[in-house]
Amino acid sequence: MHILIVSATQFEVSPLLGYLQIPSVPAGISRAARPVNGHEVHVLITGIGMVNTAYAMGRYGGGTYDLIINAGVCGAFDPSVPPGTLVQVTEDLLSEMGAEDGDGFLTYDQMGLPGEQRFSGHLSHRFAGLSSLKQVKGITVNTVHGNERSIAWIKQLYNPDVESMEGAAFFAACQDARNAIQIRSISNHVEKRDKSKWQMPLAIKNLNDFLIEFLNEL
Repeated sequence: MHILIVSATQFEVSPLLGYLQIPSVPAGISRAARPVNGHEVHVLITGIGMVNTAYAMGRYGGGTYDLIINAGVCGAFDPSVPPGTLVQVTEDLLSEMGAEDGDGFLTYDQMGLPGEQRFSGHLSHRFAGLSSLKQVKGITVNTVHGNERSIAWIKQLYNPDVESMEGAAFFAACQDARNAIQIRSISNHVEKRDKSKWQMPLAIKNLNDFLIEFLNEL
């Protein structure tokens, strides 16, 4: 298989890069020094955010890949889900698309404009390694939530499970791909910003352990 792994930062997939013997790549695409279980693996570092992701996917993601994986961390809206939990985001939404209407907000659907706001992954092949992951709904934002009022509002509006800054853009760029999946590890809960509660090392370890095992089981 010809596989592309897409991440916003090399920090999020640093252990995987070491395993693949890929040197530091702040941005752009690199090829693994050796096949993994007979598969050719490329890693694309896009930069943070939906615009950087869309640009990088347009520039580098046009090859014929059998599998494209978006891998990274995310915030969880459910406080009962512990940091380090791995999830598969199957549906993602550009939640900020819309219009202010006085004190209200018109969603993109309510505005009746052409185009898409909701995107999803798709699989033409059944990968056994995904069966252990909880499937969730995500939103993609330019500004991560850290205000109690805005958090309550977005939960009422869309009831998302997780949020990231890239997921929907990745899915949008992969609409013609054979297999496109988004795998994320929860680093924090979506609440008033307090980085002392974040568990980034645990989230990254669990994410990369899963990716390495998944690639070797394909």
